[in-house]
Amino acid sequence: MKVYITADIEGITGTTHWDQTEADKSGYQEAREQMTAEVAAACQGLIQAGATEIWVKDAHGTGRNLIPARLPREIRLIRGWSGHPFFMVQELDETFAGLVMIGYHSRASSDTNPLAHTQSGLVDHIKVNGSFVSEFLLHGWIAALYQVPVAFVSGDEGLCDEVKAVNANIATCPVMRGIGDSTVSLQPGAAVERIHEGVRQAFNQDLAPCRLRLPQAFEVEIRFKSHAKAYRASFFPGVRLLDAQHVAFATRDYFEVLRMLLFTV
Repeated sequence: MKVYITADIEGITGTTHWDQTEADKSGYQEAREQMTAEVAAACQGLIQAGATEIWVKDAHGTGRNLIPARLPREIRLIRGWSGHPFFMVQELDETFAGLVMIGYHSRASSDTNPLAHTQSGLVDHIKVNGSFVSEFLLHGWIAALYQVPVAFVSGDEGLCDEVKAVNANIATCPVMRGIGDSTVSLQPGAAVERIHEGVRQAFNQDLAPCRLRLPQAFEVEIRFKSHAKAYRASFFPGVRLLDAQHVAFATRDYFEVLRMLLFTV
């Protein structure tokens, strides 16, 4: 069984401040080690469930956060950024039995994680077909292109609530809850144990119900924090400037949505 893991850091237990997410800031090393521990726990759960090949995308910041020597031999680690529109799930295709998301976080303009954002710090929000979207959904829809089930998601409580609202069959593991500019987090070892067992159980069940349904058409709206960024984005083919900070884009091809996001946000 071949499985894909994508890992971020803002939904790792204990991660509360931006200083913990940047390599040159205090607190980063601790967050990096916990990110590695939570990914390693997911890997071990997968191995116990029968996985023989695990691809891991280090999907935060520089793409060089995970400590490779602490991950099992069964992994293939994707570091850095290729520039492909699949972004946080680079190399995902139909050969994978399932997708696991570790350390994911709430969307921009939500109040359930102090570090909530979507794709970058440039946007106030991204909507598709009138609804706010998160990095979970944007990348879950990539899995849907290939009929790959989203089997397990860990991160903050707000994100896990969103996941269940999208598809109640997806296993989730909330490891923290955001309150204003603070978090209430599980003890690191407890988070590792819950992720390990949650992934193991998820992959011992039928994953077909965990597939996401891809919309037939996409009406995308992006509100930028800066009017200058919105103006610049409006020159991408098909993007329309709605007002000083809003742009819109419409297509029936999800890959074109991803291509537009790659060059605008």
